[in-house]
Amino acid sequence: MTNTNQSPTPLQPDIRICAHANLRKAMRVVSQAYDAALRPSGLRATQFTLLAVLAGQGELPLTKLSEILVLDRTTLTRNLKPLLAQGWLEIGREKDERIRLISITDAGRSLVAEATPLWREAQIRVTEKLGELRLTGLIGDLNDLVDAVRVE
Repeated sequence: MTNTNQSPTPLQPDIRICAHANLRKAMRVVSQAYDAALRPSGLRATQFTLLAVLAGQGELPLTKLSEILVLDRTTLTRNLKPLLAQGWLEIGREKDERIRLISITDAGRSLVAEATPLWREAQIRVTEKLGELRLTGLIGDLNDLVDAVRVE
């Protein structure tokens, strides 16, 4: 039987202190909690975030939305497809035909308004578990981490 408490060797990295592994683990649990809270709206947390950004920002070029969400354009385009198919978003073009503009529709705004209380409940649960000060600090630290390691 292998001892799982063995100290890592130079050829075995200590994943317990790996930023990537720990962030992914936390992200999976947080996503599950927000997905469960948003389930009555029919949205996943990632979809709600995308719609909420557009509800707050208005029409955005695809490139700018990609930057805000820190998603590559291929992933963003894949995530937009079901929202476009549902009629919650629409794509337009600037005078420069190469620039695609993404905007939220009235139906999308209504869905965000319907889902916001569900999101707020999840947010309150997280805040109660961590405390407002810790959560605010964590969000600040995560934003600093994004800025520090972002690949341009």
